[in-house]
Amino acid sequence: MSLEDTFLVVGIGASAGGIEALQGFFQGVPDELDAAFVVATHLNPERESLLHEVLARFTSRPVSVAVHDSPVESGHVYVLPEGATLTTAQGRLVLTATVGRGEVKPVDLLLASLATDFAERSVGVVLSGGDGDGTLGVKAIKEHGGITMAQAPDGFGPRHPSMPDTAISTGFIDFALPAERMGARLLDMMHAADALERTGIASREAEQSRADLLGHIYKLLRGQLGHDFSGYKTKTFVRRVERRMQVHDMRSMDEYLALLRTDAQEVHALFRDLLISVTSFFRDAAAFEALAASVIPRLFEHKGADDVVRLWVPGCATGEEVYSIAIVVREYMDALSAPPKVQLFATDIDDSALSVARAARYPEALMTSVSAERRERFFTADGDAYVVAREVRDLCIFSPHSLIRDPPFSRIDLVSCRNLLIYFGADVQSQVIPIFHYALRPGGFLFLGSAENVSLFDDLFESLEKRHRIFRRRSDSTRNLRLPVGPARGAGGYAAVMSPRRTDVPGTGLRQLVDQQVLDRFAPAHVVANRDGDVVYYSSRTGKYLEPPAGAPTRHLMTMARKDIRLDLRTCFRACVESGRASSREGVMVELEDGRIQVLTLHVEALQGGDAADSLYIVLFVDQGVVQSRGDAIDHLGRGSADGSQVEHELRETRDRL
Repeated sequence: MSLEDTFLVVGIGASAGGIEALQGFFQGVPDELDAAFVVATHLNPERESLLHEVLARFTSRPVSVAVHDSPVESGHVYVLPEGATLTTAQGRLVLTATVGRGEVKPVDLLLASLATDFAERSVGVVLSGGDGDGTLGVKAIKEHGGITMAQAPDGFGPRHPSMPDTAISTGFIDFALPAERMGARLLDMMHAADALERTGIASREAEQSRADLLGHIYKLLRGQLGHDFSGYKTKTFVRRVERRMQVHDMRSMDEYLALLRTDAQEVHALFRDLLISVTSFFRDAAAFEALAASVIPRLFEHKGADDVVRLWVPGCATGEEVYSIAIVVREYMDALSAPPKVQLFATDIDDSALSVARAARYPEALMTSVSAERRERFFTADGDAYVVAREVRDLCIFSPHSLIRDPPFSRIDLVSCRNLLIYFGADVQSQVIPIFHYALRPGGFLFLGSAENVSLFDDLFESLEKRHRIFRRRSDSTRNLRLPVGPARGAGGYAAVMSPRRTDVPGTGLRQLVDQQVLDRFAPAHVVANRDGDVVYYSSRTGKYLEPPAGAPTRHLMTMARKDIRLDLRTCFRACVESGRASSREGVMVELEDGRIQVLTLHVEALQGGDAADSLYIVLFVDQGVVQSRGDAIDHLGRGSADGSQVEHELRETRDRL
């Protein structure tokens, strides 16, 4: 195989009912499609296969039984022989005997090898069959930028829909089509790819034009979805965009940008493709064994039942990595007489992936890397799928969170971020690694993927398991770290440190003096905060409601709020930020230093008149009457009556805590 080869390599998997499906597929393949086809089916190892003779009736291409170490050539159809599995390596066919190997998944093995061998030229096709074989294979092809297809009902089946339906249910299928229409779709995509290649970026003007178009796409995604992809590796981003262009048979990026501007569904489709992050349970088993041996025991050292172990998995995708870590943690906890509490925070910006993770239900085909013992101990069978046991799920907290845009977690014992940094450019990586350093407690651990490293940040981390990419946070770094404190701003997508703004008040100096005196004497106490709750401006007389906590200085509103008003303030502030509408809470009581009570109304609304992108909010503390004793305040509010309002108040507080 030469470097100039551009033909597709189509891996086709079928089982029960596969003959009819294969007939439809090959009869629908156009003669001009430049591709090689490799077919894997479930065969009885003791019976001679005549599949090659059957398929020869449906195509003019030469069909042959695969021969070990023969090259993969365009225009040929290769068929799996009995008693073996068929894969590829370096553009050549590889046959492996199945005798004594137990149950194997020939379709998964074939498609996964095509993914690693041919990358973007690989195509995975799942036709009629009675199990979930092929599901792992299409995930691998999707990860490497190939095309995935599964059979939808038509005149050629599928007679047994379990195989294609299971593949479709993972969300990694590009086209669910009748078998006879798949070949024509592949030809359309090749034409689109050829057009993109011919109009390739050869001149400086074309490069600048593409950069401008990418800038518009970044802006559109940021405006409609709130996520900035300008820090992605440009090559990866362009590849994903061009992939969507091929799906729509488009020849220019201008044309695709016009589609994005008019079709919100395509914006979301591009977003999903950009977030492709194929994961699996215990991916790289040796690394997880090293984690269990070298790190997990240290997380629990000197901690008892009243302590908490905190872990964070950013970019958690559909949750397999999260539950793998949770299982390892649970296994260690089972050996302790009084284990501490465990909080495993799992975050991602992909809501659909988080929904899959929360459901914790995975097809049987995705469980191959889970040992029989762990499957029996930590999963419950549910038809053709397995559900993660509650004792594991209870350790995990899934929530939307942007690693780059949102404030990081803190006091974390272990951060596991595997195979996410490889999608980021150098600028974003230089932001993310310090974020991990900040999030970890002194001596905390960082677990990365096999292709990731922190070599440029040796002053922040030391290597604990170099081979398995396990690092420990240094506590003696003198580097001045700059972290995000709010939503991303500007073209680069990074937050600037927010500082109080000076607002020019129109009018004369006398007008300013009058306004200032009226505000100081008669306006309620107030603060201005950004959407994350960091205060950027204080009025006078806020000490009744806010007090600096012990420890390091902070300007976070919820941290400074007095305990009595914290829950109501958090709820009110969050409601305003999320809805964009003003929010109020009346009858809130705050206990003062002398034990007396001030009843007040909390009011939060967006600050008007400034730059809308700044997202600032004004919080008003409006006193209701004079300071009273606790008894008088309760009587005034009627909370001591028997009408159930006290119970209602307690239920509201419980709901807010949840």
